[in-house]
Amino acid sequence: MEAYRSDAWIALGDPTRKAIFELLVDRPRAVGELAGELPVSRPAVSQHLRVLKDAGLVIDTPVGTRRVYRIEPDGLEALRADLERFWGRALAAYKSAAEQASEEEE
Repeated sequence: MEAYRSDAWIALGDPTRKAIFELLVDRPRAVGELAGELPVSRPAVSQHLRVLKDAGLVIDTPVGTRRVYRIEPDGLEALRADLERFWGRALAAYKSAAEQASEEEE
């Protein structure tokens, strides 16, 4: 499971993939629609979507001859869980440092 989350963060490290992901947060879209909103070709958008799909961040549904992509809720939840874990660690470290500083002043 850890590799899955790591892949998601790496996938979002690319500015174009992050932009695609942000567009899909608003609503599901087809490749052509995404390409029309970005300065990259349709084939490039398809490649970026494949990376996002492999990372578990998006899913696609066939609609006629098109594929419509949307955010994968479980993938987004995994990212959120990572952030909550990071935040919890940061707060715990801050609390420990504050308590240690307080003890040293006494």
